[in-house]
Amino acid sequence: MRHSILPFFSRCLLPIAIAVACLASPASAQPAGAQGDDFLYRVARNDTLISLAEKYTTGAQNWQALQTLNNVADPRQLPIGLLLRIPFHMIPLLPGDATVAHVSGEAWLDQRPLKPGDSVAEGGSIRTGGNGFVTLNLRDGSAITIPSNASVAIQRLRVFKNAPLTDTILSVDNGSLESNVAPEKKGVGRFEVRTPVSITGVRGTRLRVHASTDGARSEVLEGAVQLDTEGKDSARLTNNQGAAIDSSGRLLGVSTLLPAPRLPAIDPADHSGSLSFPAVSGASSYLVRIAADPAGQQPLSSQITRTPVATYGRSASESYLMVRAIDEAGIGGHDAIISIPAGRVLVSSDGTPVRSGYAGTIQLTNY
Repeated sequence: MRHSILPFFSRCLLPIAIAVACLASPASAQPAGAQGDDFLYRVARNDTLISLAEKYTTGAQNWQALQTLNNVADPRQLPIGLLLRIPFHMIPLLPGDATVAHVSGEAWLDQRPLKPGDSVAEGGSIRTGGNGFVTLNLRDGSAITIPSNASVAIQRLRVFKNAPLTDTILSVDNGSLESNVAPEKKGVGRFEVRTPVSITGVRGTRLRVHASTDGARSEVLEGAVQLDTEGKDSARLTNNQGAAIDSSGRLLGVSTLLPAPRLPAIDPADHSGSLSFPAVSGASSYLVRIAADPAGQQPLSSQITRTPVATYGRSASESYLMVRAIDEAGIGGHDAIISIPAGRVLVSSDGTPVRSGYAGTIQLTNY
């Protein structure tokens, strides 16, 4: 069942918590994210408290503390599939960093313009302008895309000393953040996105979080999260689900994400810069984004349209058109992505395309 509230596009002040959901099969060992101040690990065959204490904590002697915390009867015979809690204060950590993989438009790190290849450390703050986009890569392969008009602080950015895991906490003061966490499916230590409205704990999840003065939205494309609100409501969101919460912390409901729009291929001979597509049932608007890569992690421009028509410009090389349907609650659906053939465009003296407005480049065929 869908709900009817205004879309959310600005800062919100509602406290919600989206806690980690653990999806590993009971038979496979897997670092399973975090819950509160505890790292979670799902036990596999041959695991013992001593071996796990030695690998993840400051020493094997911590097995007794883990036994007490987890109510384990026999430390030598751990139940396969047990979700073991390991306090973060017992885990040795080292300073980490993120690498700027993509910058488009105006973006700053602590008032300094960002550029690809820059390193971002704990304590840094990233801000994007009206046409700015940034993508960060973490050491575990996680990708974080910060769209335009957003402000994100790197509250915590560390790595486990004895395991290839990260401990990351990001604070979104306003705007949006899109994440693809631990894409190689090897598990995650801790990955949290905090806003004035939410705490989102993730495990191997493709998740979007948005905030506004009217409430908050969460969209789960892959994986699962546990959603808890200030109004004492809770819901477990899994693949293909989204939820909206109002400014008082009341859960307005859980809905199925809208499907990806059906986009026709762009004719290389068509230089109109406009593409019509069938309307998506239940959509009230559409997000149209241009990206330099098919994964959408190198966005170049973005706009919201009320009608099923996407406008685009061509670059000197192949680019990609992404369209996302948005429902009445402001919950975004799945993305449709198609190729935009390269075109003959006006370039500057250094060879980069000259951009003009949302459509991006100036087509030489127009003149």
